[in-house]
Order: sequence, then structure tokens, then C-alpha cells
Amino acid sequence: MVEIVVPFAPGGGTDTITRILAEEMSKDLGQPVIVDNRPGASTMIGSKIVADSDPDGYRLLMASFAHSVNPTLNPNITYDTDKAFAPVALVAKSYNILVVNNDSPYKTVAELIAYAKEHPGELNYGSFGNGTSAHLSAELFNYLAGTKITHVAYKGAAPALTDLLAGQVQMVFTSVASVAGQISSGAVRPLAVTSAERSAAFPDIPTIAESGVEGYVSDAWYGLYAPAGTPPGVIDVLNKSVAKAVTSDAFKKLEKVEGLVFDPDSPEDLNTFVKVQEERWSKVIKAQNIALP
Repeated sequence: MVEIVVPFAPGGGTDTITRILAEEMSKDLGQPVIVDNRPGASTMIGSKIVADSDPDGYRLLMASFAHSVNPTLNPNITYDTDKAFAPVALVAKSYNILVVNNDSPYKTVAELIAYAKEHPGELNYGSFGNGTSAHLSAELFNYLAGTKITHVAYKGAAPALTDLLAGQVQMVFTSVASVAGQISSGAVRPLAVTSAERSAAFPDIPTIAESGVEGYVSDAWYGLYAPAGTPPGVIDVLNKSVAKAVTSDAFKKLEKVEGLVFDPDSPEDLNTFVKVQEERWSKVIKAQNIALP
């Protein structure tokens, strides 16, 4: 039996993706693949469990954005992220969307930046939590655009969007799944996506980079890891199983709902991708003096 540890509570985006992956991999591998939710400590509890497990391929970790920022953001981390795990496959990439209230005066990112520079500290942005991809996406925006927009952290996307609609915050960086309904209904106005390229799900929404913030890109992502020392042959079997799983009909349904892009590649590609992420966010966290409360 293969076990995939999800370092979040059941019901979130990472859990949903992992459960579908487990079901599809189970069919391919011919044995049960189960999900074990181990939330807490900004994913470090679940990650530590896998880091300390036998390197036999039977206990894996579904890592995400926190995996690449914890080494800088969490001084109490008890394992070496770069040495404790063996990469298996990048399962999917996603992005966040910058939205404003539909009654907002800002129609473009350029208008938002112009006002923020003229009124530093006056605007607030909401995110679904400290240290999340939404929080860091906004701080990357502040860093590259030269703005000083204040962070308001919420315990999830729903309360952040509620306060956006009520006018308590002027903008929100959030996930596709959390805001797609409000975009469709016209309750909020999307200004840009954080990805490097426009989304197939929202082709009319520009990227932040093409909206004038040169060099901007912020990815949310999901990557599968095994404990360090797992034999290359085992890694190869798991990598091929992931590649097969993401072509299934179940994953195709997630593409539009979650704004996901599935492009699994080699373990080395996941390793390279995450190292770039670590370097980018370490620079931003230090430059913006970001610390967890």
C-alpha cells in the first residue's frame, strides 16, 4: 500500500488533487494508494513525517507552495528541504487572480499601481493566510511595482472575499476555485492573473507582467516527493504513474474548476523548478521583511 501524506486538513485544494491522483495511481500500480492528512505548522508536520520515513516509495509527500518558502519563512524548520526529499514529479501548476470589487474605480493594474504610489499605505489587500501563495504573490507585486499595499490575512479565501465585497479591503489575491463564481456573476472584477502566461480558463484576463509589472510571475504548484534515498527505479515507476494519472478524465475536469495546468516531467525538472521558487521567494521575503506572526 502506498501512502501520500497531505500536510493540510481534508477538503482543500491540495487534498482534492491528491485524492484524485491516489485513485488514478492505484489503478495503474495495481495496489491501494491512500491519502493521509497531517495538517499543521505550515505543512512542516506532514513533511517531517515523510522526511523520516523509510526510502522505499511507500510513503510520499504532496508538497506545495509552502515547501519552497518554509526554509526562509520558518526558522523552526527541523529538516533540510533540499536534502530530506527525493523529487518524483511536478503534478500541476496553478496561479492566483488579483480581483477588486466590481464597484472599484480601478479598471486595470496600471490604475491600481498609480493610485497606490500616490497614496502609500492607504490601500489594503486580503489573502487567504500568512505565508500562502496569495500573500507572497501580493508581496512580490509590492516588491516589483514599488507599492506599499498593506496585507490583511484571513483564515481562508471566503472571508477575504466577503470583506472585499463589503469594502473592508480594496483588493484580494486568491485562488481560481475560490473566486470563479464571483467572477462569473460579476460580483468582482478580475484585473490580472499571477501566472507567466494567460490562463486558458480566463483568456481575457491579462497577466500581471503584461499589465506593466516587468518580471512578475507567481506560481502555485503541487509536487510529489519521496524520502531521500529512495531508489531511482522506484522513483521512475512513480513518475510514470503520475504522468499517466494526469491524463485521466478526472484531472481534465479539474483544469477549468481549479485553473490547473498539468505538465508532469522528470524528477530533475521538479527539483530545478523548486530551487528557482526557493531563490525567488527567499529574495522577496527578505526584501519585504516578511515574518509569520
